[in-house]
Amino acid sequence: MSTLLIKNAHILTMDDHQREIPEGGLFIRDGVIEAVDQIANLTYTADEVLDLKGHIVLPGLVNTHHHFYQTLTRAVPAAQDANLFNWLKTLYPIWARLTPEDIFISTQTALAELALSGCTTAADHLYLFPNGSKLDDEIDAASEIGLRLQASRGSMSLGESKGGLPPDSVVDSEENILKDSQRLIEKYHDAKTGAMTQIVLAPCSPFSVTSDLMKQSAKLAREYGVHLHTHLAETEDEEQFCMQMFGHRPVGYMQAVDWVGDDVWFAHAVWVNDEEIQVFAKHNCGVAHCPTSNMRLASGIAPVKEYRAAGVNVGLGVDGSASNDGSHLLAEVRNAMLVSRVKEGLTGYSLSNDPNRKLMTAREALHLGTRGGAAVLGRRDIGSLEAGKCADFFAVDLNKLGYAGMHDPVSAIVFGQSMNVDYTVVNGKFVVKEGQLVTVDQGNLIEKHNKASKRLLAG
Repeated sequence: MSTLLIKNAHILTMDDHQREIPEGGLFIRDGVIEAVDQIANLTYTADEVLDLKGHIVLPGLVNTHHHFYQTLTRAVPAAQDANLFNWLKTLYPIWARLTPEDIFISTQTALAELALSGCTTAADHLYLFPNGSKLDDEIDAASEIGLRLQASRGSMSLGESKGGLPPDSVVDSEENILKDSQRLIEKYHDAKTGAMTQIVLAPCSPFSVTSDLMKQSAKLAREYGVHLHTHLAETEDEEQFCMQMFGHRPVGYMQAVDWVGDDVWFAHAVWVNDEEIQVFAKHNCGVAHCPTSNMRLASGIAPVKEYRAAGVNVGLGVDGSASNDGSHLLAEVRNAMLVSRVKEGLTGYSLSNDPNRKLMTAREALHLGTRGGAAVLGRRDIGSLEAGKCADFFAVDLNKLGYAGMHDPVSAIVFGQSMNVDYTVVNGKFVVKEGQLVTVDQGNLIEKHNKASKRLLAG
């Protein structure tokens, strides 16, 4: 049995009461929060006591969409100025050279970056498995870092020869995909409260998998009670592809292949209309909002305000590290707030003509990154700091140059330029302590990662 007491921090709980506790404390026993209150009201003794005076403490950030392997192909010159489809066509041949060791190394690099940005739970979407690579390589790598992992068994079965976007060299047969999906669920999926690893079934996108694989994956997932995830309505190109290939817009296509429900969440969902937003709301589908990637690839701005008004669960995702070129989830919180305000401006925002119209606040953006993300993933054990929840949180020292002059400790970390955090704790265990990773050797990881990256691009 182990106990940890955090004291004297400014705590934002993100619970139902949205409590902010100056001079607050957290008492943790065996990886579970037992009490959150003013430190003066916490009379516990603990194995370890950490005084975080001058720090702000928040629930761990939840990353709802990522592609860890893409850390190996960041800022590739030929893909720097392309839209989604051309970006993919440029990178598919490079990704076809990935090895199991590449998957392992890139997973650790992405998770290390995420941990340093305050992330405690990450959903990854691995959808190609060249040269003997398996999702197991990612799961093994993640276990050493110490973050919670929603490991999505992605897939591509619709190659160029059948009218899809990816080259045939990176697609697999539906039989192999479904067989491996079942194997992974039976071997790794943990449905219990506090699970460190859960499996998700995630055919890649409408332009890379067949309708039959979508239907069979949904059937398999529901037999085992696991969640479903895919890219959807990321660009106008996809809308045109779906109309030509399937006779439906992307959301209508999801309805046609049994992909709506509270066990489904979609990455991006930028190009949707009001009617389709109501479909998501009616069926409790979730959305992974990826603002930085959408800006990087000129994909557009997701209608987050409209989603939230309709009651749709929205979380944040850094998306692929080659369409973001970073894995900083706190930066995603900031960009979500800012791009929401840009969208308001483009639609004629003015307090003078509509005094009830509101801009997204820093606290609302943090909600997307915490409770919103937890709801999207269907996890009730994370996302807020309250008794009975997992002890997942991060802390930021506000006595830094970039926060000088900030008058609101909560808004400081959103309005201010995004910096690395000082502490990240998962399940009551430190992953980042005093600004340093404690579960892996960062220098050694960078060296191995750069070596693998150079080999990939060399061909």
